[in-house]
Amino acid sequence: MMEKTFAHRRQEVIRDAPLIADFKTKWPALFCVRELTAEFKRITTVSLLPKFFSQLDALSSKLMKVFSKKGGGQGRKIKSIMIPITQTDAIDVRRECIIKALCVYLNEEPENLVKEYMNTDGESSEAAMMKTTFGIFVIRKEDAEPKDGPEDVGIILEGVQVLDELGNVPLAVGMLFALVYALNLSYPPELRYTFEALQKLIMELDGNRLSKKIQTLKTLLAR
Repeated sequence: MMEKTFAHRRQEVIRDAPLIADFKTKWPALFCVRELTAEFKRITTVSLLPKFFSQLDALSSKLMKVFSKKGGGQGRKIKSIMIPITQTDAIDVRRECIIKALCVYLNEEPENLVKEYMNTDGESSEAAMMKTTFGIFVIRKEDAEPKDGPEDVGIILEGVQVLDELGNVPLAVGMLFALVYALNLSYPPELRYTFEALQKLIMELDGNRLSKKIQTLKTLLAR
């Protein structure tokens, strides 16, 4: 069904730029991991999650080496972000730390990508989520250890919760990337370099045209 309606859906997304809430109401089946990854492959011909995770893992040691040479406040923040890697060998935790450290390395704030809430925040967290236009939410238990999985991980666009129960942040980042393509969204200015790195260095899509900042990172990773 979703494959048969793909051309119509793409035309609608590109021509009309519908509100997220309206589009989700019209195409509810699209908003799940299976259908979003299928949609992404229809658009790019690339298998999203195998490519995203394998390339992220392949580059992780080199990225950590590049991050370790960052000084000043950014260097201290990166070191703080990377602490959970020393406390658990969970691959999801490692990937999450590397993605957040990448944000900092590129002079962007990981808090603009991933917004963390406690399960005791209640209505205050719900109100904050409603104000989110583009990002991932994570709900954790109070006093949770790095090895403890979050209670919930999801994605909010234009104040609308479009996905939940994703289980971990790296999967949510992959799904947010897929949503950008599926809904023909622009990268938010405050995360433009992080998403350029994900697109061009991790996913290797349109990798010939790089900003100066991402070209520099690519050169360092090639050493």
